[in-house]
Amino acid sequence: MSLNGTDAYRGLELPPLVARAVELADRQGFPFSCRPEQGRLLRVLAGGASSIAETGTGCGVGLAWLVTGAPSGATIVSVERDPGRARVTAELFADLPDVTVIHGDWTEIHGRAPYDLLVLDGGGAGKNGAAADPARLLTPGGTLVVDDFTPARRWPILHEGEPDLVRLHWLEHPLLDAVELRLAADLAAIVAVRTLRPSPVQPLPER
Repeated sequence: MSLNGTDAYRGLELPPLVARAVELADRQGFPFSCRPEQGRLLRVLAGGASSIAETGTGCGVGLAWLVTGAPSGATIVSVERDPGRARVTAELFADLPDVTVIHGDWTEIHGRAPYDLLVLDGGGAGKNGAAADPARLLTPGGTLVVDDFTPARRWPILHEGEPDLVRLHWLEHPLLDAVELRLAADLAAIVAVRTLRPSPVQPLPER
């Protein structure tokens, strides 16, 4: 979810499905669509995935980028908390049988896990970390995208003067190889891959 994200598409040449989703967001007065920089990243990453999930559908702009990039036969599920947006967006994608838009909390994605690509953007506490377990939600080697950060300029990463716990959760997660990508001067995303390495063995407690 990006502030003024829908407005960022004005005057751009877009894939047809993305253009229709942007038009829907305009009609619905929804300003928080993912920005074009984010959308292009999602389109590229979708190309290597056969099962995809997204939280925070909005009016389907990010979902349209995913569909545009996904290979034939890939299944895509997107979850939206707002019932009106979930309904109109489901109508937009109704002729695509491999795309499902669900009205509900972000945790609805658990029912179809694991995924090759998971995009956590809005939709509740999933983006904040603790309940979104990569071991449960991602296939080994699967990719996680966490959107909408301001680019970090130094370490330790701070947010309003305090440690940025959300960002640090993903960047330091033991099951992920994670990096922050700067997509624009004011926009970054964390992209992480579930490691193929076995989890470290925890030592037994001393008696």
